[in-house]
Amino acid sequence: MKAKILIVDDQADIRRLVRYALEESGHVLFEAANGALALQIAKAVKPDLVILDQVMPGDLDGLKVAQTLKTTPELSHALVLMLTGNVAEKDKQAALAAGANYFLTKPFAPAKLGELVRVMLAARPPVQ
Repeated sequence: MKAKILIVDDQADIRRLVRYALEESGHVLFEAANGALALQIAKAVKPDLVILDQVMPGDLDGLKVAQTLKTTPELSHALVLMLTGNVAEKDKQAALAAGANYFLTKPFAPAKLGELVRVMLAARPPVQ
């Protein structure tokens, strides 16, 4: 079964690169340029995986979006992959504390992202 994946990044070039890395997987891909739009789309499509930039402008950065996903019952099943330019250990710990399942830093190799997504989706528990 193909997964629904929501790509959230304020930079269009990064969203395109993520889409490029995943386009041959056959998954259904959605995009959002900010946290508020990401939550609107997530509520509508109930994604299996959210690939989320940690630093975005506005009131809803990646940490707040991850927290909201994990505390909203109908969205809490979604896996969260934090994809960020923040490389400090404290940033990784903040992402994991907010509910991220995995953490990948930019720049990233598209093949590595594709493989990580494959592994994450294969290891997820079935949704009840």
